[in-house]
Amino acid sequence: MLQIYNTLTKEKAPFTPLEEGKIKMYVCGITVYDLCHIGHARVMVCFDVITRYMRARGWDVDYVRNITDVDDKIIKRAAENGETVDQLTERMIAAMHEDEDRLSVLRPDQEPRATAHIGDIVDMVQTLIDKGFAYAASNGDVYYRVEKFETYGRLTNKNVDELRSGARVEVEDAKESPLDFVLWKAAKEGEVSWDSPWGKGRPGWHIECSAMSKCCLGNTFDIHGGGPDLPFPHHENEIAQSEAANGVKYVNTWMHAGPVRVNSEKMSKSLGNFFTIRDVLEKYNAEVVRYFLSSVHYRSYIDYSEDSLKEARSALERFYQALRGVELNDAALENDFDERFFAAMDDDFNTPKAMAVLFELVTELNIASREGSEDAGKLAAQLKRLAGILGLLQQEPDAFLKGEDKEGELGSAEIETLIEQRAQAKKDRNFAEADRIRDELAEQGVILKDSREGTTWFREG
Repeated sequence: MLQIYNTLTKEKAPFTPLEEGKIKMYVCGITVYDLCHIGHARVMVCFDVITRYMRARGWDVDYVRNITDVDDKIIKRAAENGETVDQLTERMIAAMHEDEDRLSVLRPDQEPRATAHIGDIVDMVQTLIDKGFAYAASNGDVYYRVEKFETYGRLTNKNVDELRSGARVEVEDAKESPLDFVLWKAAKEGEVSWDSPWGKGRPGWHIECSAMSKCCLGNTFDIHGGGPDLPFPHHENEIAQSEAANGVKYVNTWMHAGPVRVNSEKMSKSLGNFFTIRDVLEKYNAEVVRYFLSSVHYRSYIDYSEDSLKEARSALERFYQALRGVELNDAALENDFDERFFAAMDDDFNTPKAMAVLFELVTELNIASREGSEDAGKLAAQLKRLAGILGLLQQEPDAFLKGEDKEGELGSAEIETLIEQRAQAKKDRNFAEADRIRDELAEQGVILKDSREGTTWFREG
């Protein structure tokens, strides 16, 4: 049985969906004011692997991931760029989709945008006002009364009294309590806005997800996920809003991906160690990046470094070298690799343990290939199928190992010509020349592999 760690209960527990055979999952998406960074990629890949696995297990997954397309940062950036909010967000959404496609991240089933749900947001805010959980303030904003929601803070073990004592009190604050958070922001001059019972304005950040998740999945759903920075205050506020408005439990299981560190330091623009997905993909093969992001348990922090990416590349090379030249055979093979792989993933999506099973499978495949066993094709097919659940090993081996020709590097045609010259030199017993060519290619990062069938090659790193 699948066991999932629930951030709310702080323990792993057997997972049972609300509706048999169907899983409703909502993951907080991107605020689209800039290009996605490697931390976004971590969350994207984590929940893509989780979705793929639950589907491989036979569940029908309705995966919703929202887009925040109106926000202070978006308005500020659009003004700085001299473009409209719509122009900025459309451009950033297109860029996000390009990044996802390169990382083999499947699109969510529903991708609601905040600006398309203004009516749902206004309705929920009005419900909270009617129930006494929210109020329109003198400055035109609408706020949520945190202290009226008795269980506020249970997701992150926050105590309301401690929060109140540590809260900053603004001299001209229109809020009843410094803990109260905004549901609807009154429009400032020149800002994008919508009509509401409280005047022109736009939604606060937290209310967007409460309204969109309800619209897409209903009042209560199975899984809510997000990044490491979201439990407080964002998800804490979502719970307060949704349960106060709807009168029922909001989410059964809360899941959060771990943070990305860069050379063991927190990723930050101020530290100069901030990387967009595009920065990373300029240097590394997209599948190498995906493997790296999947190789650490989703709840653990992951350390982005040159060495980590090199290790990921070496691991994938080992997989693809094992698959190279093997004709796949989908016939069933009696072994325990499937059972152990699924057992690892059933343990709170333990990808490191699942990958260890794949490495053992590669060892068996290499032995079968050396012995000329007919099991080699069956093991290769099994390896591709199981790795495919993680979104890996879906390229042709040569396509990965040889890579794309890049400016300033030897092209594939030049490499093939040098290999032919080396073969002729060996035929002429000019072994010094053959070694020279091999060493010249090695200096260019091209590794040769000789066998009875001839010479194959791949690019290192």
